[in-house]
Amino acid sequence: MSRSLRRGALAAVAIVFSIASLSACAAGMQAETLKVKPDNAAVTVDEIKIQNALVITQPKTDAEGPAVVSATVFNTGSTEQTIESITVAGAGEVKLTAAEGSGPVTVPAQGSIILGGAGNPAAVIDNGPEVAKNTGGVQEVVFRFSETGDVKVQALVVPATSYFEGYGPSSLPKPPAEPSTKPSGSPSGTPSGTPSGTPSQSATGQAGDPGEGTPSDSASASQSASH
Repeated sequence: MSRSLRRGALAAVAIVFSIASLSACAAGMQAETLKVKPDNAAVTVDEIKIQNALVITQPKTDAEGPAVVSATVFNTGSTEQTIESITVAGAGEVKLTAAEGSGPVTVPAQGSIILGGAGNPAAVIDNGPEVAKNTGGVQEVVFRFSETGDVKVQALVVPATSYFEGYGPSSLPKPPAEPSTKPSGSPSGTPSGTPSGTPSQSATGQAGDPGEGTPSDSASASQSASH
C-alpha cells in the first residue's frame, strides 16, 4: 500500500472516531437516551408511570407492626385517575388513605402524587412481618387504576432506615387521643346528710302500736282496780 493510501485510511478512521465521540456527547447522561433504568423499580403503562416503587417495613425485620407501599405515580393523560386498590403479593390488599384522611386517592391529569411520607396519601400493609421476610429482595405490587387498569411493578423491600425512614410506617399519621371518661370530683347525685324519708321520734306512740299506751291510761286502770 502506498504512503498516500495509508494516510487516507488513517484520516478516515480518525473521522469515524470523531463522529462517535460527538454522538456520545450529544446523547448526554439522560436515562432515556442511554436506556439506563432508575435504581428503584419503575414501569409505564399507557398514561400511567410508576417510579421508585418500594415496600418499606419496620426498621427491624423482626419487629411487629405494619409496612407501607411508597411510590411516585405520574399521570400523563388528560383525565384524572383514581387508584382503586393496591395489592402486595403474599400480603393481600393494602389500606389506602387519602392525604386529607378520607376519600379516594386520585392522580390528577398531567400531574403526579407521592405515596408515603408526611402529608401524602398512605398505603398500609397490615401484614408487615410477612413482607419483612423478603427484606433485601423484591415483591410484586399491583396498582389498579380507574382507567388504565392493573399496573404491575417489582418493588424493592427495604427497612425504614436511612433515606427511607421518612416514608416508612413510623411516618403514618397518629389517630387523635380519645377523651378521658374518668369523672372528676364527686358525682352530683351523691346524697348529703340524712335522707328526708327517715321517721322522726314524734311518730312513736301512735294508736295501734302494740304494748305502747300513754302514762295516764295506765294510772286510770290501776285506780279502777283498787275500788
